Order: sequence, then C-alpha cells, then structure tokens
Amino acid sequence: MAWPPSSGGSWARCSPTGRRHLGRRHPPPDRRSSLLRYSGPMSWKDALRRDPGGFYRLRTEQGEVRIFMTEALLAEAEETLGVQIANARRFPGVLDAVLTPDAHHGYGVPVGCVMATDGTLAMGPVGYDIGCGIAALRSEVARDEATVHRVRDFSRRVMQRVGLGAGSKGQPVSTERFQEIVRGGAEALGARRGTAERDRIPVDEDWDIPKDSRAWRGQEQLGSLGGGNHFIELQHDTERLWVMFHTGSRGFGHGLATYFFEKAMDELGLRRGQMDLGYFTQRSRHWRPYRNAVAAGGNYAIANRLMIGRAVAGAFAETFGAEPELVYEISHNLVQEERHPDLFPEPVWVHRKGATRALPGGHPMLAGTRWAETGHPVIIPGSMGDFSYVLRPLPGAARALYSVNHGAGRRKSRSGARREITQAEANRRMRELGVLVNAGGAVPIDESPACYKPAEEVIRAVTEAGLAEVRVRLSPVASIKGVD
Repeated sequence: MAWPPSSGGSWARCSPTGRRHLGRRHPPPDRRSSLLRYSGPMSWKDALRRDPGGFYRLRTEQGEVRIFMTEALLAEAEETLGVQIANARRFPGVLDAVLTPDAHHGYGVPVGCVMATDGTLAMGPVGYDIGCGIAALRSEVARDEATVHRVRDFSRRVMQRVGLGAGSKGQPVSTERFQEIVRGGAEALGARRGTAERDRIPVDEDWDIPKDSRAWRGQEQLGSLGGGNHFIELQHDTERLWVMFHTGSRGFGHGLATYFFEKAMDELGLRRGQMDLGYFTQRSRHWRPYRNAVAAGGNYAIANRLMIGRAVAGAFAETFGAEPELVYEISHNLVQEERHPDLFPEPVWVHRKGATRALPGGHPMLAGTRWAETGHPVIIPGSMGDFSYVLRPLPGAARALYSVNHGAGRRKSRSGARREITQAEANRRMRELGVLVNAGGAVPIDESPACYKPAEEVIRAVTEAGLAEVRVRLSPVASIKGVD
C-alpha cells in the first residue's frame, strides 16, 4: 500500500526521551536586556558534545540545546547562530529547545528552532508569516505524461489561477466569510478531516481582528502564493506526478504579527533592534489576544493552502486529464499548546520556527485520527533543483520535541546571491537540471539551487538521529515562484 494512504553555565533541566523536565524554572531575564549574550568560547561549535544518538549537545547559561546536524551541516553553520541559540533558552519559562538540521540565522532565534515553554508565547520563534507551511497533491498520472508542452501548459494555467508575488491578490471574500475562514480553517472550507495537520485552531468567540492593524489586507489575498521562498512545484516520484506548494498567511499574518511585536516592545521596553525578542507571559494583558491572533493566522494559512490546492488541482486536471488528491497539509511557523506526557507532566506551548511537527504512530495527540497507527506525513521540500521528501515520523522524534526540519535551509543570503550569481548563470543551471521555472521566465537568483543546502544531507541528519524515515523522494519537473 502506498504511504501516505488516500557552552557555559549549568543545565537545570533534563530532556532525553522518556524523561520529564523537573528542573527549577529560571526567573525571567531583565526585560530591558537585549538577551544577546553568549558566554562561551570564541566559537559556539567548540562547546558542542556529540551524542551517540546522532546529534550534538550545547550548554548555554540557561540550559541545554540539542542540535540535529551532520558534521558537514555543522561545518557550514553560521557563527552568528551561537548568539541566537542562547536566545532560544533565555525567554521566560523555556523548558527545552532544539535545532533542526536546516537551521540558519533568523530573527532573534535561528530558523529551524523548536522551543517548549510553560506558557510564555515568544514572538521571534513564530515569526511574521504565522502558519506558513507546505501541502502536497499526489496523482495517478504517469511521469511520462509530463511532456515539455504539457509541463509548460500546466505552469501557465497555474500562473493564471494563483496570485504570485509579494503584493498579489487572491480570491476576494465577504467580511462575514473572511471571519468564518480565520476562525474555521480547514473546516470552513469543508476539507476532509485529517488531510490538514489541524482541521481548525480554536479562536475565542470574543476575539476580533485588531481594527488598527494591517491584517485586514489579507481579506483580498486568500488563494495567493506571495513571494520569497514560496513556490508551487510539479514533481515526480519516478512513477507518478505530484504537486507541492509552500505559502503562509500572507498580509493577514504579517499584519497581526507586526501589531503584536509593537505591543511587546512597549510592554517590555525593548528597542527597535530587539523586536524579535518580544514575548508575552501569561500575566500579560496581550497574552490571550496574541494566542488568538496566532490561531487565526494559522487558520488563514491552512485555508490559503487548501484554496491554492484546489486551483492547482484544476489546472492539473485540465492539463493531464486527472485530478490529484491532497495528501497532507502541515505548518512550520506556529506556537500551539501540545500534550507530550512522555516528556512533560503538563501541556506545554511548542514553538516551531521553520520546523515541522513530527508525531509518530501511537502518539496521544493522534488518537482517533487516520494517522493514529502510522504517524502523520511530514513534507520536506528541497530547493527548486533538488529532491523533496515525504517522511514518516519515528518514536525517536521525541528527542527533538517531536519535530524535524522544514526544508533544506539557506546557505547563501539573498543579497549575497545577487552579488555572486548572474541571471544568465541561474537560468543556465535550471536548464541543465531540466526544470522549467515560471513557464520559461527568469529564474529568481536568490531562490536558485546554490542558495540552499543539499537536501540529501539535511535528510541524512534526520534519519541518522532516528527522527523519521523517508517514504517518498520527489524530483522537480517545474517550479513556479512569485518574483518580487
């Protein structure tokens, strides 16, 4: 049957698989402190200790961080990660933290950071694109059906149906319908239960979208891709055609995040350069509104992916004569309350910034779902010129707070890419790989394959640590990006 079916200081907490976090809770840091202090050797890498389980341990002043990287990935990890790793342990109430194999420099904390707290909601470890994530469609259409003409035709049809680029518009909806979607997520669209990671993220009835935020611009962006690293990609598993796509909560999530980042700055007395270190404890008057904002942003992102999926499925059916089915949809920028009784005696708030939830079969949070026995699919894209993967979580994922990476991870900044790679080189490389980009248009230089780490090495870190196993490997055929 195919699967998925239709340095320094003391460490006050323990976190190996099967043990509970019983250490004392450290007091909140000085709210006016930048938190940007890493008291270790000249390089944070010098303080790492390799664990036989296939990962590294790093002790910071506030506790340990487990880092799931191979030697090759560690060698190219930025030195600036040391400060950001320390930041991840210094928010109030942090119980545990890990880094995924694709980790790279982010905002306040690394992209590829997972944190569990006893209630604090940290904002940098969620980010601006609340609920950003991945979805995949699988067809029964043979790979050989993807002729040059059909691939180009499919790309053009998708580009006509889905808004591309940072300011793109989608399918306008009424204010009433918009409210239903941000409160109902996949349920509001009538999606089959279990095809989305979360059918609906609860939003309190008395919460509403802040009127003085820019979140309302999201009302006209549902069903649009956006820009940056968001994509729609035609792929194959050597036999059949798939479609994978990556997008988030567009201007809605960004508007909500910006609104609450500014509230945290005011409440904590942070300077503009410290915005990414904002947080709300449960004592804050902004804690519940922000929790609801994240839930609404997550629902929007889920609905956005499902709406894009329907548009893409229509384009696929017109081109190849058969409609693909949604395999799964999953987020990688979110904070939610979760129950992991093998790790924590009480529910915790798990922050995943550029990290994907990975619950194996038998986990209590999957009880009663179609994935209860097997574990849910984990969808991991590579660059537009590299492999992508569908993984199945294993019990060993507990060592990584039931999380894995969300992609390959950047190895070259956008500005660095534009300095070092010419347009001609980027276009030529994709022609050599046989991947059609934007129906034959220019390849976005800052999204070209050279900007990303090799997907196979990143996945090797996951499998060697026993976090998940590879069930499907996908190769790119055509990639569609929003050119900003």
